[in-house]
Parts: sequence; C-alpha cells; structure tokens
Amino acid sequence: MGSNIEVNDTLNLTEEQGFPAELLNRDRHIETPISSEEFKGKIFPFCKEDARLFHLDPVRVFLVQNLDGKWIVWGHAMIQSQEVRKRNPGPNWKSGDWETSGTFVIDKIYDPEFQQVATMNQSPPGKSFF
Repeated sequence: MGSNIEVNDTLNLTEEQGFPAELLNRDRHIETPISSEEFKGKIFPFCKEDARLFHLDPVRVFLVQNLDGKWIVWGHAMIQSQEVRKRNPGPNWKSGDWETSGTFVIDKIYDPEFQQVATMNQSPPGKSFF
C-alpha cells in the first residue's frame, strides 16, 4: 500500500481550473505592467484533479498560467485554503477520482521581462510559452 499524494510548489492552472485570465493577460502586461497591488485583498478559488498538497502561506507557490499545455510563470501566490476530496465515493476508486480545491491570493507579479526569463528557465522542457 502507498499514497499517491503529490506535493507541489507550483500552482499551475488553466482558466477552467481557476486561473484569473480576465485579470492576468500577457498582452496587457506587456503594454502596461500589472502590479500585485491590483489584487490586494482578492481571494481566488481553484480546483485541480488528483490529490495534491501545496505549500501554505507564508511560503509562496509559483503562479503559472497553463495555456494549451504551455506555461507562463506570473509570479507568486499564497495558498489560503485547500481541500482534498474524493469525487466518486465508493469502494472501487482510482487516482482520477480525487480532486484538490482551495483558494489563493496573488502576492507578487513579475515584470514582463523577468516573467519571460522565469518562464523559459522554470518550465519543464517543451512547456515554455516562449
């Protein structure tokens, strides 16, 4: 017997999973850099498949936008809450029957130039948006 809980230091989200794409837009960020001050006090929900644990506030996690499998590293988020639950109760469960949900705040947004460098250096091979 073993456990399949993954520990993450990266909150990698699609828009469907909770990435705030309406607020964090790369084109807008290049034109007029977005500041984390714009999000002060705002809490964002997320939900991801499988069981995983994220570092909790005050430890940062990297906030990554997942666009069709390509990563854009935006900066730092702080996890405010998290819950791991079984989506399909019953005796015959499998790995995909679990999900992790929670909330986060945005602590830091990288400037556009650093964002590009961080994305190129922190993304797995072939996953960088750039």
